[in-house]
Amino acid sequence: MKVLLVDDHPLVLTALQTVIGNIGSDIQVAGAASAAAARQAMAADPERDLVLLDLALGDADGFDLLSELRNAYPAVPVVVVSASERASDVIRAIDLGAMGFVPKSTSHAELHEALRMVMSGSMYVPPSMLGMDFARVRRDMQAEAEAASAAALAASGAPLGSAARAEPHQKVPSMQDLGLTPRQAEVLGLLLQGLPNKLIARQLNLSVETVKDHVAAVLRALNVSSRTQAVLAVSQMTQGHGGFFPRRPSAGA
Repeated sequence: MKVLLVDDHPLVLTALQTVIGNIGSDIQVAGAASAAAARQAMAADPERDLVLLDLALGDADGFDLLSELRNAYPAVPVVVVSASERASDVIRAIDLGAMGFVPKSTSHAELHEALRMVMSGSMYVPPSMLGMDFARVRRDMQAEAEAASAAALAASGAPLGSAARAEPHQKVPSMQDLGLTPRQAEVLGLLLQGLPNKLIARQLNLSVETVKDHVAAVLRALNVSSRTQAVLAVSQMTQGHGGFFPRRPSAGA
């Protein structure tokens, strides 16, 4: 397994390389001390299995680099490793496609578990975030964004009613209550890996339209309205219970 660590602090980078390297003898760990170095490393070897990304980089915003990496290498999972433990940062990272968020205060054992879950196709969020009212956090984030938007609109003379309001995260059932078909479960597993519909269709040998139908069915089963809400919902339902590892069905859609 090939892992790229992106952190501009030399001591942290060295420590993470040691911790990750100790997980198994088959793990190859490379370090990048800047966003520019991370871009070069990925361009030189785009077949990496995992990227661990710090948000505080000297030459770029970590969120911007996260978005860039997910767009350029959608099959490579990215886990944010950050000194921040703010729920808003966790949600923003997941919104941008991160497969996990690990605070730097996390123990080595918890870091190993987080990476195991991600490499198994599941999602990891800090245990302290489980059970958190993500709807409230999202509403607070939306309120802040709307306030800033309203101020900008007022300054420009545009009508304040033009600011859109996001639909809040809804309560979701337990995994056993979802009643997904084998194909829908498989689509959900790939969705949790952050894959877009085109890549899901390619992996499952389905049309993009069929994948869209399955994704819509999964969102309805989870009682959510977006992929990000689905990821958070499944993460909260499965973390600490072995994760969500859908099996590939033998045939049929």
